[in-house]
Parts: sequence; structure tokens; C-alpha cells
Amino acid sequence: MLDALWLVPTLPLAGFLLLSLTAGKLPERAVPWIGAGSVGTAALLAAIIGIAFWNQPPESQFFRQTLWIWMQVDGFQPPVALYLDALSLIMAFVVTGVGFLIHMYSAGYMAGDPGYSRFFAYMNLFVFAMLVLVLADNLVLLYLGWEGVGLCSYLLIGFWYEKPENGFAARKAFVVTRVGDTAMAIGLFLLFTQLGTLDIQSAMQRAAAQWSAGSPLATAAAFLLLGGAVGKSAQLPLQTWLPDAMAGPTPVSALIHAATMVTAGVYLIARTHVLFGLAPEAQWLVAVVGAITLLMSGLTALTQTDIKRVLAYSTISQIGYMFLALGVGAWSAAIFHLMTHAFFKALLFLAAGAVILSLHHEQNIFNMGGLWRRLPIAFWTFLIGAAALVALPLTSGYYSKHDILLAAYGAGPSGSWLWAAGVVGAFLTAVYTSRLILIVFFGPARAHHAVEEKLSLSMTVPLIVLAVLAVIGGLLEMPLQPVLPVSREHESGLLIGLITSLAPFAGIVVAILFYGTKRFSLEAMLRNSAGFSLYRFLLNGFCMDWLYDKVLVQPYLRLAASNKQDVVDKPYQAIVWISRSVHRLLTPTQSGKLRWYAASIAFGAAVVIAIGMFT
Repeated sequence: MLDALWLVPTLPLAGFLLLSLTAGKLPERAVPWIGAGSVGTAALLAAIIGIAFWNQPPESQFFRQTLWIWMQVDGFQPPVALYLDALSLIMAFVVTGVGFLIHMYSAGYMAGDPGYSRFFAYMNLFVFAMLVLVLADNLVLLYLGWEGVGLCSYLLIGFWYEKPENGFAARKAFVVTRVGDTAMAIGLFLLFTQLGTLDIQSAMQRAAAQWSAGSPLATAAAFLLLGGAVGKSAQLPLQTWLPDAMAGPTPVSALIHAATMVTAGVYLIARTHVLFGLAPEAQWLVAVVGAITLLMSGLTALTQTDIKRVLAYSTISQIGYMFLALGVGAWSAAIFHLMTHAFFKALLFLAAGAVILSLHHEQNIFNMGGLWRRLPIAFWTFLIGAAALVALPLTSGYYSKHDILLAAYGAGPSGSWLWAAGVVGAFLTAVYTSRLILIVFFGPARAHHAVEEKLSLSMTVPLIVLAVLAVIGGLLEMPLQPVLPVSREHESGLLIGLITSLAPFAGIVVAILFYGTKRFSLEAMLRNSAGFSLYRFLLNGFCMDWLYDKVLVQPYLRLAASNKQDVVDKPYQAIVWISRSVHRLLTPTQSGKLRWYAASIAFGAAVVIAIGMFT
């Protein structure tokens, strides 16, 4: 059964090709059967392969399937090969399983859209690229999938390209992530030149054998791979593209944020954990980047008015927790949180999509309110997803986030600071999530249109399934020990465990005081000039876009304007001018008169003979 592994990424690719080649000529009813059906079949096949894989003898910890040799250049022969172990299998489950539910939901959400077939074609290609990324046996093939999800993000974020702002958001995502991709490509060149291979397992073995801990080469390679990871996973300083990615349809937001693109950086670091273990500075920076990012995005989420942008900043924050776990060596906890986050974040986006659809595509939370009775399915599923996001006990998010925070506390001298950042982040998560629920579902009704929950069966079933997974996902076993090192057990003490568990409840209480009982007035705080300035600062995401615009974009535009006449072309234009001038001087000699030509030949011969005689 393991020999059928190649079919898992091939099925979504076949769906993409069929939908693309038919160019929207298929009946609308047939499109989701191809688009969602191909991913659903891949999910079923991945489950069957997973059962067969885990039923193997304990010594069979991986399965490699070579399909063909991709290229042969001076001894460099990267194959198109798939590698299955516990880590890639869990990632394949998440990508195909959650991806299928999002595709199924899309069948109802996108119904009637003129680009219906094109939408599913892009979604299928996205899933194919992500499967190539997580199943790749070597870093060349992984990089192909890496760039593939970048291309698909551009296509899907700008899906409604009629609006210029959507095209801008798509280009922004493409350009910003290219910065990280460039760093990663340089890192791959470094690994190949120093280790002689880009096969992931062989490269990690050679790195451990050739480089000692703290080696400059290992550190440089780890830093470059981290550059790629922060780009794809929207971490500081390359996180600015993700909130604008909300320009795409809501199912796209769910797919990018939950099951595919933003988890790629987490997977890359986990897959190359041996390299990061040899570069303590780089691994420590992973934790610091995660801690700072989760705090910044949590504070920014407090001020957002677009329901999808709140969830977008929440995603950045939760990926920050995964980076924090990776940085302190809690590898399994990071992947555990990746899986549970896929469940509850997909649920939150799809439930938010149900709200948006019922309100005629209204996304401003202050134009909502009082929806808990009128939209019961959206309300209850959103509430379950929010409970998991906040990490309330007995939800999937509680188990994974709790493991991360306790691991952070025991991570050496800086562990207490990392733990404190994570606890504050958990408090902020509870505040902005509770704020969202109180305004959207319990606030005064502000919707100016008739609100009616019209969810098709294809939209309702994924919401219910994801709600169940958001609750019980924390009980699923994560057999990652053969692949990832087991993090050390730390004695955190009763007080630390109690603070970790109670932080979300404190956030809920604060949100109720501000947005429920109105005991404290935000309006009064905003009347103060300092308070309003702080609000604007957070609303604009710590003004990161403004900073990049002033430091990078505007200087580049000024340079381009100064070079409007193409200064670089001047030397080449001079060569052209000289050539034409000489041509004009010599043109009169071509008169067509035979006597002139004969005299010229005789004169030239005389000159040559004279030169020969005198030299």
C-alpha cells in the first residue's frame, strides 16, 4: 500500500489539470466533485497509507519512493522522490484532511461565482504544492513545493482581481515572501557546496558529522533557512503580507492560515532540526522571533475592525507560539500545536465566512452584533473554535499551548522571559477573541440588511467536523519520537502551571469588563491624545508597512525616477552612436562606380606593399 504514496500529491494535480484544461466549460455541479473530490480521495488514501505505515515493524521508521531522476549536472542528481515518516505523514494528514473540508465548504460558499472552476483549479494546485513540500525527499524538491505555494497564494489572494486592492495584496504577498525565499535559496547553495548533497537525511547526517556545535557554517546555514521560514510563516520582520492576504475569498484565508502556507516555515525548521541543534544562536533567535511576534500580533489584533484581519493577526500570533516551541527544543509540541491550530483556525475562518455571507459580505465587526440567535450554527462553531484558540481546558488548543509554555519555562536562563511572553500572549489572545465574540454575537444589532443563516449542507458539515476536532484534537496521539528529539521534562511547579492555565481566564474577564458590562470605557481612553496615538500605532500593525515604505520603497522609487532616462543604457547607446557615425562616413564610398572601386583596391594594395617594404 505504501507504493501508492505518489498518488497522494498526484490526485490534486490531476484535478487542477482537468479543471484548467476545460477552461470553465464544465457544468457548475461537476466542478466541486473534481476539485473537492480529488483532495478528499487524496485524504482517504493518506489515511490508508498512514495505517499501513504505522502497522510496520518498529525498525521501519521511514519509507522512500523514488519516481525518477530530475536532472543530472556534473554528478548532481536530485531525484523526484517522496519521503514518508511520522512528521511528513502528520503534515499530509493536515494538508489533505483540513484541505478537503475547506474544499467542501467552498462548494457552497463560492457557488455562483463566475470564476468557480478557476477557483477550484487554484485550490487544487495549492494542495498539490504543499504536499510536494512536506513529502519531498530532498531540499530541491521541497523548494519546488515552497515556490509553488507562493505562486498559488498570489493567484488566490488576487482571485477577485477586478478590484485593484486585491491585486496589490497579491503582489505584496508574492514580493515579501520572495525576500525570505531568496535567503533560503542561498542557504541551500551553502549546504550543497559544504556538504555535497541536498538530500535531507544525508545532509543532516553529514552536518552532524562535519560540523561541531556553534560552527560558523552551520550557524550561517541555519540563519538563511530561518530567513525563508519567517517569510512563509509571516513572522517578524516579514509578517506584513498576511493581514492583507484577507483580500482573497474566505476559504482561501482558511487554507493559507490553517493547513498550508503559513505552516511551511514551521515544518522546514522541524525537518532540519539537526542543523538548528548545531547552531544554538540561530535556534535561540527562532524562539525570540516567535515570542516578539506573538506579542506584537496579539496587541495589533486588539484594535482591528475587520473580522478576518483579527483572525489573521491571531494566526501570526499562533505561528509565533510554534516558533517559540521550536526555539526551545520542544519540537513535538510545535508540531502538536500546528495540528490543533489547523483544526480551530480553519473552523474560525469558515464560521466567520458564514457570518460574512449571511451579512451580504459585511466584514466590519462594528456593523454586526446580536447574531448569536440569528446565526446559531455560525455562533456555536465559532464559539468552539474561539475556546480552542484561547486554550480553555478540555479543548485541543489547551493541550498544545500548555506544553509549549511549560517547555519554554524550563529552557535555560532565558526560559522564564520566554514563558512570560507566552503567558502575556495567551492573555492577549483571550482579550481579542472575547472582544470579537462580544461585539459580533452579543453586541447591539447593527446590521442594516436582513440577516438569515443560509448554509448549505456542504458548508455545515465541515463546520461540525472541525468543531469536533477542535475539541478532541488534543487527545490525538503524536508519534514523533522516531523523527524529532523528545524535549526534556521540566519541573515547573504548581504556581507556574496555575498562572499558565489562568491567563486566558484573566483575558476573558478583562474583555467582559470593557466590551460586555462596559465597566471601563475605551472611548474615554481614546479621547486622550496619547491613548489615541497608541491606538493608531497598534491599528497599523506597529507601523511596519510605514517603516518599510519609508526605508525601502520610497528610496527605490526615487532611484527609479532619477534613472528615468536609463543611465545604465548610456554606454551602450554611445556604442550604437559611434557605429552609426562610422557607417555614415563610409556610406559615400559605396557609390557603385567600378572605376572608383578599382582605384580604391589599387590604392589599398600600394599602401599594404609600402607598409611591408618599410617594416
